[in-house]
Amino acid sequence: MSQNETNGSNGHGVIEPAAEQAIENVIIIGSGPSGLTAGLYTARANLNPLLITGNEIGGQVAITYEVENYPGFPESLSGPDLVEKMQKQAEKFGCRIEYDYVDRVDFEQFPFTVHTANELEYKAKAIIISTGASSRKLDVPGEKELTGRGVSYCATCDGFFFRGREVVVVGGGDSAAEEALFLTRFASKVTLIHRRNSLRASQILQKRIFEHEKINVIWDTVITSINDDNGSGGVTSVSLQNIKTSATSTLPTGGVFIFVGHLPNSSLFEGKVAMDEESYLLTDKLMRTNIAGVFAAGEIQDKRFKQVATSVGQGCAAAMEVEKYLADLEDRAYPGHAAAPAIIAVTA
Repeated sequence: MSQNETNGSNGHGVIEPAAEQAIENVIIIGSGPSGLTAGLYTARANLNPLLITGNEIGGQVAITYEVENYPGFPESLSGPDLVEKMQKQAEKFGCRIEYDYVDRVDFEQFPFTVHTANELEYKAKAIIISTGASSRKLDVPGEKELTGRGVSYCATCDGFFFRGREVVVVGGGDSAAEEALFLTRFASKVTLIHRRNSLRASQILQKRIFEHEKINVIWDTVITSINDDNGSGGVTSVSLQNIKTSATSTLPTGGVFIFVGHLPNSSLFEGKVAMDEESYLLTDKLMRTNIAGVFAAGEIQDKRFKQVATSVGQGCAAAMEVEKYLADLEDRAYPGHAAAPAIIAVTA
């Protein structure tokens, strides 16, 4: 190839300038329920949104065995099925979905810059961050392999499917206590396993735990493996170790519910967007971060509710606010070059 051809020659020895990079109206980072909902609403608003999925499409709901508490589906459906329906609906109205992973962002200049693992770079007038949160894992043998087949991180989502079975809950905070109590509606017995000799949960929850006839607590103990002893494809037992005596034992169980905390998927935005002490993004009631034009929805900014329905609502709200933001940009003829975005005050 000639030098002229390399640089875009028009065949007459004249080098033509490179085409100016298109600027997206809105880029949605993340493909959980909030991101897909934001994609649907911004697409219906004719904003031609671009959604970049991340490592896997669907977020935490994609590993949920069955969803029975999402409105409109009384017959229930699996987490992957719900994600597929959300994706198809968003794409039906024009949301463009790219299977890629954002590894770098620049929110200091307008338009914003998004860089991906596939070495692609995009410019956008608005951003919706929907990268979610990940359940903290035990990182023991069998946990990953049996997730969705007896290992769960959401009793509200999956508890119903353990009716009449003995289950294990791991953790000692409010979430573990609340989920253990919730599981007593279905399970024949709930064993709460905690690595310390006292719970961190609130006193009222502790009282309910200790007084409940279906709940047994094992102290000073950790799970060392989650087992499928007979090759059935589901959880049959857990291996335990007392951290004070080092004594080991095996506890038969039909399910393991892990509640040892959540980690917001926010490392990409450190130093870019305001966060709280737990690294959740801070937003106001309009889903705005502290950077004008950058919005956040779902569990990346919601550490309280953590439900598909609430994430969907937050994705909808963020999309509607993006539409208003972009309309305001047009009204003000916002200068799209080398302009620093405004700072919005948000608090935890």
